[in-house]
Amino acid sequence: MGAVPVLVDATSVPPSRGGVARYIAGLLQGLGDLDVRVDVVVKPGDLAWLRGLAPTHRYHASPGWTASRPLRLLWEQVGLPGLLRRTGATVLHSPHYTFPVTRASRTVVTLHDATFFSDPAAHSRLKRTFFRTWTRLARRWARGTVAPSAATVAELDRLAGRARRATVVAHLGVDATVFRVPSAAETAAFRAAHDLGPDTTWIAFLGTVEPRKQVPALLAAHRALRSRGAAVPPLLVAGGLGWDEEARAELIAVGDEPGAPVRYLGYLPIEELHVLLGAARVTAYPSTGEGFGLPVLEAMASGGDVLTTRRLAIPEVGGDAVTYTEPDTDAIRDALAAMLAEPADVRAERVHRARVRSAEFTWAACAERHLGVYA
Repeated sequence: MGAVPVLVDATSVPPSRGGVARYIAGLLQGLGDLDVRVDVVVKPGDLAWLRGLAPTHRYHASPGWTASRPLRLLWEQVGLPGLLRRTGATVLHSPHYTFPVTRASRTVVTLHDATFFSDPAAHSRLKRTFFRTWTRLARRWARGTVAPSAATVAELDRLAGRARRATVVAHLGVDATVFRVPSAAETAAFRAAHDLGPDTTWIAFLGTVEPRKQVPALLAAHRALRSRGAAVPPLLVAGGLGWDEEARAELIAVGDEPGAPVRYLGYLPIEELHVLLGAARVTAYPSTGEGFGLPVLEAMASGGDVLTTRRLAIPEVGGDAVTYTEPDTDAIRDALAAMLAEPADVRAERVHRARVRSAEFTWAACAERHLGVYA
């Protein structure tokens, strides 16, 4: 197809390069897989990283001071419209809620979830006010809007007011070259790097520790299971410490002590995530509010045995290839106990279904849906 007149604003990539960064990088890779080239603007510190992942596009560096979030948002309003003009792009893609209001009629905006409306207690007052405002503006003013799941679209339609036109569903994808079944050597190297012992297995959680992830309930369920006296694998928690103060305090207290029943590993390199997820005895993700649930998909692709919930978008991802639980301590405890006691062949069959299902979610398919909105 070649070049298309679209400018993708990738300046919202966070320092951790998780979250929206995975979406932006995956989308650009998917566009490249379709032989589509776009213009991309990115903060100077992220330029080499993003170009290395998706090298076929034409990249532009934003001013260095856009590394500051408030200044980036200011530049989005006053500087980005000029870049749009200079590149000759007719469409701007703003992939994380906010957009230059003077170019709204030329902008496609991604709305990742509706929990700012459906679960306001999970966010600070400032955050929910900010994202509610921009979500409503995008739905009323933007050329088009994209969301990662039908569940998110349904919640936005129910709670976020009138929309200029229908929001398009573009399921996220998974990079099968990154999220793959770990080899025995990779698993051994992960165990050695984290002082796990040569035969240790684990229960994994990957994600930002925020209220909707229900990490306190998972921690309590793990403690309750251990109190029964059975051999229970350690719980490894990876990701950022967000704003769930209860979980944050407990994880800071336990730290990363080899041999401890719970360990907080912090951010892991992306090269280790498929081992964390795929070699785990169970990957637990008891979230109550997901716009998509990318860690569930990444665990499925990595050969993980996933325990999650039926809330919002997650069943669109997990289908019949994961185990579901209610997001409270007792239910998580019982579900973990049942999964740990299952025969190996039952577990293997579920993991196989998960891998087959995960292959349906590609970044190229996600990119195709975006191209329809751009057009």
